[in-house]
Amino acid sequence: MYDVLIIGAGIVGASVAREFSRYNLKIAVLEKDNDVADETTKANSAIVHSGYDARSGSLMAKYNVLGNAMYEDLCKELSVPFKRNGSLVIAFNEDEMKHIETLYKRGLVNGVPELSIISKEDVKKLEPNISDEVVGALYAKTAGIVSPWELTEALMDNAIDNGVELFLNTKVLEIEKKENYFVIKTNNDTFETKIIINCSGVYTDLIHNMVAPESYKIFPRSGEYFVLDKTQGARITSTIFQCPSELGKGVLVAPTIHGNLLVGPDSIEVEDRSDISTNAERLEKIKSLGSRSVKDINFRDCIRNFSGVRSENDRDDFIIEESSVKGFFDVAGIKSPGLTSAPAIAIDVIKMVADSGLKLDEKSSFVPPRKHIIFMNLSPSEKAELIKQNPAYGRVICRCEMITEGEIIDAIHRPVPARTLDAVKKRSRPGMGRCQGGFCGPRVQEIISRELNIPLQEVVLAKDGSYILTEETKK
Repeated sequence: MYDVLIIGAGIVGASVAREFSRYNLKIAVLEKDNDVADETTKANSAIVHSGYDARSGSLMAKYNVLGNAMYEDLCKELSVPFKRNGSLVIAFNEDEMKHIETLYKRGLVNGVPELSIISKEDVKKLEPNISDEVVGALYAKTAGIVSPWELTEALMDNAIDNGVELFLNTKVLEIEKKENYFVIKTNNDTFETKIIINCSGVYTDLIHNMVAPESYKIFPRSGEYFVLDKTQGARITSTIFQCPSELGKGVLVAPTIHGNLLVGPDSIEVEDRSDISTNAERLEKIKSLGSRSVKDINFRDCIRNFSGVRSENDRDDFIIEESSVKGFFDVAGIKSPGLTSAPAIAIDVIKMVADSGLKLDEKSSFVPPRKHIIFMNLSPSEKAELIKQNPAYGRVICRCEMITEGEIIDAIHRPVPARTLDAVKKRSRPGMGRCQGGFCGPRVQEIISRELNIPLQEVVLAKDGSYILTEETKK
């Protein structure tokens, strides 16, 4: 019998798991995929929003501002890269400047610090490559950029170090409410728990409806992106938004935490909650909109396109509440600014569960996070000492990103082990560069095979069934 069972291991589920791991509780996390951060968390804009956009008084506004303030300390503690690069919402005419004023006033009500409206001249000083058509902008100094999957993996690693049990490839099929506990049937095992926290992303309404009467609906919405090579990454330093519309914050142009340039997303409602396909016509429109914000983006330097599906809902706000069935909590409809809000949401979920009657006994000793080694960030003397201790750090496997064999081995043997090429890629970045794994991919596959003592044919690209090798073609 578990005290708490969390469904979903994205950024919200991992944040909740880590906060619960501070207490003397028996905790499980169920994830239907073969890795954490494998759906919406893996495919979003990676922006830590400042908080001016959400409707004042909404949960989105509350948790955005609270979560933003937590990011610096959280990422430092977890050894996850984070940077406050600031953001600009640019206006192309006086009507849009009126909307900028609305956003500014809303930001003040929401409690966003260091927010200002700046002139075209000041915009150009900050971003020389911005469009010449810009007439002014809203400048939010506290906005930032982060690596969502690295943060999620670090949160879950730390949760596991503090006693949380993670069950991958475990899909919830049925939930039955008993007198004072739940029985969860999955494709693998049956679990019993006192409390369920539903953090299953675009599937939250489906999970909710297994145990409680329908109270909300999720409408999956797809967004597509360009990832450009680091040759384009230095064109801007801030995250550049256009004035938002009813469909969201619109197409942005942003540097990534690792030096690339990100352009997107659009926003299209889809029927299939797992539809991460890309479309040439949609990408052309994104290219056109992105080029309006920043001059001379060279889209020939695109190294990857991708899409993600996010959770729109019929309440137009985050849904964070205990359902009509006692002990079943929904954390649903977590679209943008969900990544920013996740740390603050997790803290309030703990309070809600305690208020509902679960006794919380804080641990006397909480195991701190492990420090992750980024070899190229070390000093020459530190590199030499590390190679002396472990020669694997002296062998560069990914030359685009300069990732060593030692870092790949570390990724494979973390508390949440990396068993696929994409899992290693998310943790330590081989394959994230210009060649997208064309050169280092086979070598990473060999390292996974060796370290896990499994045949090469069993090493898949990402999700189960995405095989790479089947048999030898030459003996």
